[in-house]
Amino acid sequence: MAQILKFPVCASKFGYKRVRKRAKTAENPDQLTLFPPPTAQILSFASALTPFEQALMGDELGDSNAGELYRIAIDEQDCVADAHCNLGIIESKQGNTAKAFDCFTTSLKYNPRHSEAHYNLGNLYFDINDLRLAQAHYEMAVEIDPLFPNVYFNLALVRAINNDLAPAIVALTRYQELVPEDEGRQAHELLENLRKSLAGAKNARTSP
Repeated sequence: MAQILKFPVCASKFGYKRVRKRAKTAENPDQLTLFPPPTAQILSFASALTPFEQALMGDELGDSNAGELYRIAIDEQDCVADAHCNLGIIESKQGNTAKAFDCFTTSLKYNPRHSEAHYNLGNLYFDINDLRLAQAHYEMAVEIDPLFPNVYFNLALVRAINNDLAPAIVALTRYQELVPEDEGRQAHELLENLRKSLAGAKNARTSP
């Protein structure tokens, strides 16, 4: 008989992850610097931003026009995969699930290894209780960005719900390794429950 796993109150999944500006390619350390770095100077901040950066700024400030700004960035071919991903979060928060799916999957069409799009798509599948596809996208996000802790926590929840206890423990342990100690303690109760459930399942299989 399958054992019912008790989830602590705090064991709810982490939410969506917005894409921020990608880091620029590092300079070749062997290349000589022929010109000194420019000194600080006052710039016209708004004019210095790309369409995606303007959309991101509005999004982070709660601007209701952020979605339209991301669409402008897409039309101007500026960080198209990232813009689709962030637009998907906005659509999801507005309850437009079908549009959110379309945004995240379109992001992956432009960049199949877009970690945030995989993670957010996993969350969307989790929300509609399609745990098989949620797990698949979380696992792809882990493969692409193995240092993002939240995806391990959500993956552990999916595996635990599916009664796949040993891999759930591995994922949750990895989450604890990647976060500060005080944050990792929040997962302690769930981890203990998983270990007890796994031990109980093993004892049930070995008992006559």
